[in-house]
Amino acid sequence: MTYSKLNTLFGLTCGLVATLVYIATVEKTVSWWDCGEFIACAYKLEVAHQPGAPLFLLIQNVFSNLAFGNTAKIAYWMNIGSAICSGITVAFLFWTITAIGKKILKKPQQPTFSYYLQLFAAGTVGAMAFSFSDTFWYSAVESEVYAMSSLCTAVVFWAIFKWEARADQYGSDRWLIFIAFVMGLSIGVHLLNLLAIPAIAMVVYFKRTSQINLKGILIAFLLGLVVLAAILWGVIQWLVAFASKIDLLFVNSLGLGFGSGILFLCLLIGGAIVYGLFYSHRNRKYSLNTALLAFCFILFGYSSYSMVLIRGKANPSLNNNAPDNVFSFLGYLGREQYTREPLVKGPYYDSKAVDIKSKTDYRKDESNYTAFTQVDKYDFDRETFFPRIYSQDANHQAYYRSYLNLKDGEKPQFSDNFKFFFHFQLGEMYARYFLWNFVGRQNDKQGYGSYTEGNWISGVKTLDNWRLGGQHHLSESQQHDPSRNTYFFLPLLLGIAGAIWLYRHHKPYTLVLTLLFVFTGIAIVVYLNQTPLQPRERDYAYAGSFYAFAIWIGLGAIALVRFFKRFVHTPYALATGLSFAVLGGPIILLHQNWDDHNRSEKSLARDVARNYLETCAPNAILFTYGDHDTFPLWYLQEVEGVRPDVRIVVLSYLTGDWYMQQVKKPTYSAAGLPIAIPAEKTKKGIRDYIPFVDRQLNEAVDIQQLLQFVTSDAPDYKVQLNSGNLENYFPTKKVKLAINKAEVLQKNAVPAYFQDAVVATMEWEIPADHLSRSDLTLLSLLENNHWDRPIYFSNMLPSDIKLGLDKYLVNEGFASRLMPVAVTNEQQASAGEMAALVDVEALYDNIMHKYNWGNIKNAKYLDTDSFRFSSMYARDIFGKTARLLLENGQVKRAGEVAKKAYDQLPERVYAMSDAINYADIIDSLYRSGQGHLAGNIVDRNLNYVSQNMDHLHQLVLDQKNLGFEWSDMQTALDSVDRYRDILLAANDSKRLARVEGLRKQYQQWYGIE
Repeated sequence: MTYSKLNTLFGLTCGLVATLVYIATVEKTVSWWDCGEFIACAYKLEVAHQPGAPLFLLIQNVFSNLAFGNTAKIAYWMNIGSAICSGITVAFLFWTITAIGKKILKKPQQPTFSYYLQLFAAGTVGAMAFSFSDTFWYSAVESEVYAMSSLCTAVVFWAIFKWEARADQYGSDRWLIFIAFVMGLSIGVHLLNLLAIPAIAMVVYFKRTSQINLKGILIAFLLGLVVLAAILWGVIQWLVAFASKIDLLFVNSLGLGFGSGILFLCLLIGGAIVYGLFYSHRNRKYSLNTALLAFCFILFGYSSYSMVLIRGKANPSLNNNAPDNVFSFLGYLGREQYTREPLVKGPYYDSKAVDIKSKTDYRKDESNYTAFTQVDKYDFDRETFFPRIYSQDANHQAYYRSYLNLKDGEKPQFSDNFKFFFHFQLGEMYARYFLWNFVGRQNDKQGYGSYTEGNWISGVKTLDNWRLGGQHHLSESQQHDPSRNTYFFLPLLLGIAGAIWLYRHHKPYTLVLTLLFVFTGIAIVVYLNQTPLQPRERDYAYAGSFYAFAIWIGLGAIALVRFFKRFVHTPYALATGLSFAVLGGPIILLHQNWDDHNRSEKSLARDVARNYLETCAPNAILFTYGDHDTFPLWYLQEVEGVRPDVRIVVLSYLTGDWYMQQVKKPTYSAAGLPIAIPAEKTKKGIRDYIPFVDRQLNEAVDIQQLLQFVTSDAPDYKVQLNSGNLENYFPTKKVKLAINKAEVLQKNAVPAYFQDAVVATMEWEIPADHLSRSDLTLLSLLENNHWDRPIYFSNMLPSDIKLGLDKYLVNEGFASRLMPVAVTNEQQASAGEMAALVDVEALYDNIMHKYNWGNIKNAKYLDTDSFRFSSMYARDIFGKTARLLLENGQVKRAGEVAKKAYDQLPERVYAMSDAINYADIIDSLYRSGQGHLAGNIVDRNLNYVSQNMDHLHQLVLDQKNLGFEWSDMQTALDSVDRYRDILLAANDSKRLARVEGLRKQYQQWYGIE
């Protein structure tokens, strides 16, 4: 069999093995984060969040057809789509490694078994090591863009070596055209693939030049950057920006229809390309012809974005940013709803804004484009080059000061800026992720800089103890945590050996791989400029960098064989070197990572989404915030058709004029929101921001009057801003809504338990110093709903965006219902203060008859989001309900709820917060006569507390500078005190003695009373 056939066979085998592993561990339904939105948008070809991924959605739509109409299986088959893309990526990685190895290894006149074995073993080791690496495996088993994006990177990098091997043959440059086409296609998946361009430019330079020198390298590198910038900004954004100017001219000045300018520009560009191709071919200008073809194929690939415009025009139920014209499409591509991070110049975190710069933008109206002015950026009193500590968020500011050891009032300097960049952004937000993949991972808890969560770890105790402390006093939960993966530096050392071997034998390829590694790693760090306290780990953004390192891992297999050849004969060198490579690469990664990457038993995201919807009464309006309380819900409604009567409204999106108009329209069996504010009064550029100007009004203002005031166009109802413009304002934060009690009772807007608490007038105070479109929407809804439809707020919503309505929100489980009720002193005295804000009957019914819990009881592994939520549900759903039932004297029902928690929640303790969060469940089990079950939880939790407190105390003895760990210590102390009270009441003397012993020990350690 020829080398080519063997190479193809082994590459396909690696890809198939990886795919089968991914299929075996793939999530059976929707996952957390963006997956729910992507699955919903792919299934019905809707418009996902900016800047979109239309090609990804189109391809995933194909996989959805494999469900053959079974909507419950659509998410599974889209996850399989990611698994297959990931498997194909592994195959292309294999072929890339063998192409590089073949170029360097001297081919004997008669290829030997040793020659073939080294090449194919290198490809196998590198490809399979990457396939079982932490980050790539995680993305391979869910419907996210990163698996397909990695495939695009793998294809273009493989293709450049195919071109290089044939560069001297006629027609070889068709490979360059192919690369351009894949690059264009990748724009419709994710932009990460474009970062391979500088490395590709170097391959072209090294092949085309007759003499390699520093000047030529720098010129080639700069040309690669120019091409990257030309695509990233020129093709993707500036071309559309130019189209917007042309269309503006045709519509506003020439009086033609919308899109006429775009049509003209398309014909102009198409004609110019055709003429350029004809001219370059006739005059034998080969480079110009190739460049024009490449540009043409990039545009062909980029054309997948036409799906965004087509579907935006159709206005589906999920239509983010409503990109139905060139200006909204430009804003969609530019991610205008997201905050822009400063890159070249920007403020320090304590800088003060001194000026506002505005820009002119346009919106589509009935017959033309209308200009309006909006804030572009702020000028600050202190700015710096290369800003890294820039966020004005109070939590970020506190973190900056703590991380940089700056005192309150001490101004940060440029040196602090670079310290944060190197230590946090490069260290915590890249190097830590890199080492997760090739050295080991402590656990999958969110890392915020503590010694116990989210660190890289090797398994070499002496080194790990020096870095983190306490490694000789690990708890059982830490030792047996499925997400604790230790590789003993073996994949890292293998990659370093491959990099050194490559450098010694082929320096040009070393530069190529280094550029790929840096641009898909460190360059992204610079570009993202991430703030601290991220809501999730961001390792997925650097998968391309880990891909580049996997090539070095593969070459490390050859390096080991060559090393052992110095000491033993070839057969022994092959056996020894390749054994070390296989064990230190794919085998150890597969062995360590399988248990915490097997998501086949998980379904919590789907069940939690159903719980949100089932909390709502029929025809309800449910306000959510985004991500976990929105995207899985979209999936359930759009794909599985669950509770289509509930109108989901994302409050954080309502600041956009496009979304405010969308929520007025019905979706499926849910009517639109009854908002009476005319669309022309809240268009983009109109009432984007309504400031508060205190007019010293003593009494609360009726909602209707307030809305009339802030939506009036009369100059008397406006105030002059610093810019000189007259703008609407609101004169008081105190608002009220008159309540017709008879109407409320007739429409069953409150349960029987609260009927005596219905108020004549709802009064509250707006917390913010401005009103947004979101606030106007809520006010108009309250004015016009007349309690016809139940209004719910997700319990994940921050208080500051609920318009100050918190005191009228009655908790029913996963969401709270807005009711015109107030608590009487008698209710507070008889039922406890919390009972006033909780519908205990609704909670009990939801827990016992409606809610499901995603198999978290039996799943061998839960990801960080799942166990974080399960702990919160133990406290806020089960525990709170059981406690309130006890306070109402309903001991039996409290016991039923507590037993349900025992049967449904995980047996394993995942965090110190579990100990205190289970307290009410334990108390209810004891009081309801289920002491044996309560004892089981107490024993389990105390084992966790005592062992982990031993570990934390060892950190103190190791003189580690603890931060977030003190919170866990305090939680443990609170838990011990709470358990002491529960066990005293339950007369459980055996466990009480243990708790007293722990309490005494902690008193000695920390001097507490």
